[in-house]
Amino acid sequence: MKTPFSFPNTSKIAGQVLALGALLTLAGCAGTAPQLGGAPTVATGSAGGATANNANTALEKCDRSLGTLSVVEDQASSWYMQLSQYKLGSTVPVLRKLIQQSNCFVVVERGAAMNNVMAERDLAASGEMRAGSNFGKGQMVAADYTMSPTINFSQKGTQGIGGALGGFGLIGSVAGMVAGGIKANEASTTLLMVDNRSGVQLAAAEGSAKNFDFNMFGGMFGGGAFGTGGAYSNTPEGKILIAAFMDSYNQLVQAVRNYKAQEVAGGLGTGGALGVQGGITPPAAPALATAPAPAPAQAKKSTKKK
Repeated sequence: MKTPFSFPNTSKIAGQVLALGALLTLAGCAGTAPQLGGAPTVATGSAGGATANNANTALEKCDRSLGTLSVVEDQASSWYMQLSQYKLGSTVPVLRKLIQQSNCFVVVERGAAMNNVMAERDLAASGEMRAGSNFGKGQMVAADYTMSPTINFSQKGTQGIGGALGGFGLIGSVAGMVAGGIKANEASTTLLMVDNRSGVQLAAAEGSAKNFDFNMFGGMFGGGAFGTGGAYSNTPEGKILIAAFMDSYNQLVQAVRNYKAQEVAGGLGTGGALGVQGGITPPAAPALATAPAPAPAQAKKSTKKK
């Protein structure tokens, strides 16, 4: 006797879907031994001096360094305070590694470790260090430039693929539920580079990154035991931010490779071409004026020739 609810063409498919969900759930419950290098970001590898090991091939590199550089965050900014929500720390370490791997700049310490650097000098000044330690004055390297990172936005689940396949029976319903669990994660970052001697901004670059989470079976089984597919593929927010910063840095390197200094008639900081009437600092209008007329002696000589 045939029941009104039998689906001879789809019951097998539904059973396979349930079985796959069960296997994924069991796999999620099983633990594995820690694996070295098992959770890589785009900022792979290491750096030592001008050499890099296992660096991402997508990272821009330079044949020669363009100067010394320090990386400083604005720790009072809103984006920095929000990093703790994602259990993330400072962006400086990964940026410094990327910069050294690229060999485009030599990184100098201006962060928390600077306290230890100065402490060693204090020990030397106190006479406690051994003879020959050579911690005398005049050895610190100046930072030619300062790089400042900013996170413009970092959003999880900014886009979703809805169950547009729901019109194709049970197969379409399952596919639609799976597709409904696909979410996009996006991040946008900015890097600014300033000349420390003049305070002039030399370069600015914005970068971005995106990935997708696949929360399989989440739409079908809700928050129950089978709703755990996303645990296998969710990418931590930190990986998205690192990818966005690498994109920013790559674009900054591309910009400084073709660097051409900006010029202001009359010189930088002398008033500029947009001077204000009655202002104390004169504008650069004289430098924009036409060249002065020839001297009188030259004019007489020209008249005799005619």
